[in-house]
Amino acid sequence: MNQNIVKRFDPLPPKSKLIIFGGGFSGQRIANLARCLGVKVLCSRRNKESEGADFIFNTEKELSNEILEGATHVLSCIPPLLNGEDPVLLKLRTQLLNSKNLKWVGYLSTTGVYGNTKGGWVNENTCPNPQQKRSIRRFLCEKQWIETKLPIQILRLPGIYGPGRSVFESLFNGTTKMIDKPGQVFSRIHVDDIAGSVLFLINLYSQGKNPLVVNVSDNLPTNNLEVITFAAKIAQTSLPSTIPFEIAKKEMSPMALSFWQENRKVDNKLLCEKLGYSLIYPDFKSGLKNCFSELKINK
Repeated sequence: MNQNIVKRFDPLPPKSKLIIFGGGFSGQRIANLARCLGVKVLCSRRNKESEGADFIFNTEKELSNEILEGATHVLSCIPPLLNGEDPVLLKLRTQLLNSKNLKWVGYLSTTGVYGNTKGGWVNENTCPNPQQKRSIRRFLCEKQWIETKLPIQILRLPGIYGPGRSVFESLFNGTTKMIDKPGQVFSRIHVDDIAGSVLFLINLYSQGKNPLVVNVSDNLPTNNLEVITFAAKIAQTSLPSTIPFEIAKKEMSPMALSFWQENRKVDNKLLCEKLGYSLIYPDFKSGLKNCFSELKINK
């Protein structure tokens, strides 16, 4: 983790122990930042061979009581089961409820719970209206966490990107598609700002600033064509021809098509203005510059 980023954040209270369920792209980044701040972190993966697997968690395996022993903070990054149940609560509800040290419990959800607003803005006061099956399941899990009465905070995330998972990968392997759907916008968040927001919100929670739901998004919702064009300019590479959405959708997978069926802009004023979080990458331009710099390092 870049030390300039680490210096922006306050350490957690002494003897803090953070348990992260789901050590994927976001989970590993959060764990890395927390460790750089001196926090004891244990991060789960489904398989012991996976990178960053401090312990194994899945619905088939019982979890040792030692993992949660002394835990002060818990974060779940794990998606719902197909039946809408939350896998962490399914296996560990009783252990979590009996834990005496928990100061904060976080759940990474999705801004997909707001549904399609036809390009309109959504904020934490917007009534959820999930329409995609995966978003309906996420909203069900949010409710399950809230019903536990644990010190829960729901973080709703839009499209996640970062080094190794950005538009550059498709640009360089020739799979980029310039799809034109007038009026379509997407909100985004850099993975470092997910990590930063988690640590920032944990510290605020201990100070009594504890909104139940927080949108974690950057300042500049925009269409995909702008993002791809900017990335190509940085990388000094050519762009493919633009394809109208009505043509492109004929070859889209159901999952890809579902992303294009919803259109909304995510308001981050609660996080950034009211709570005071300063984005590391306020928009896709600064975020993509970081992603490209990481690519050059890796080369």
